[in-house]
Amino acid sequence: MWLADGTVQPTWNLVADIRQLWSFPFMVNAFRAGTIIAVASAVLGWFMVLRRQTFAGHTMAVIGFPGAAGATLIGVSAAYGYFGFCVAAALIVAAIPRMGQGGYGHESAVTGTTQAFALACGFLFIALYKGFLNGVNALLFGTFLGITNQQVVVLLAVTVVVLAVLAAIGRPLLFASVDPQVAQARGIPVRLVSAVFLVLLGAAVAEASQITGTLLVFALLVMPAATAQTLTARPGLGLALAVLIAVEVTWVGLGAAYFSVYPIGFFVSTLAFAVYVVTQVVRGVGARVGRVTAS
Repeated sequence: MWLADGTVQPTWNLVADIRQLWSFPFMVNAFRAGTIIAVASAVLGWFMVLRRQTFAGHTMAVIGFPGAAGATLIGVSAAYGYFGFCVAAALIVAAIPRMGQGGYGHESAVTGTTQAFALACGFLFIALYKGFLNGVNALLFGTFLGITNQQVVVLLAVTVVVLAVLAAIGRPLLFASVDPQVAQARGIPVRLVSAVFLVLLGAAVAEASQITGTLLVFALLVMPAATAQTLTARPGLGLALAVLIAVEVTWVGLGAAYFSVYPIGFFVSTLAFAVYVVTQVVRGVGARVGRVTAS
């Protein structure tokens, strides 16, 4: 139902509301793109959480903002800025040695420094580009409007390549994530595998930023993966659960954003956070009941 202010009000007929959503080509493309992004983010995010590289993932998400702003400033598609800056950030983080005493602290320091410098560049690009306020809101908080068939195809192609490469390095990456010292002793090129993973993570962040925005892309990367790892330690089941949660919160978030004036990133992040909190509460209650029963 259309209201006087131009917004759409949902009805009690869920089937009719879904039909209305999918009657518009831009919403069909939004659901296609959202599903593609959710799958890539969940799979890469699962390894990111396992490897304790959430700060690196957050940095790539933030760096997507100055990348998109710079691309818009020079008159090219924001997607080039997302991918260019996110992949460049991945290469910078990959160049930092992680093993050995102080390795993680050094990585965090360099990653944080890179993030601060990139944000400063983003604000400079905004100052140089006049009348950019509405664009800033879309870059930071996401939008599902204006997604074209060509963008969906590009997102699908990138996701297929990313997941294919990840499947090729999946077993050594899992080994190196759990115990990098032993993996290196067994002949696995830990530094190379880690660098490839970070580049794939950068590509996934660049993808998701185009829908959720650079500030809230982190929600799709970390929350479904963290929730899945709370529920199970089995890699295969954990990956499947992460994908299922990411797709569900993206679909519901798209529907909520269509019937609201608020950005999609808010709904996706809130839903993912709610699922994570409920999982933690249920797990805590179950553990307490188990201890009481055992005693």
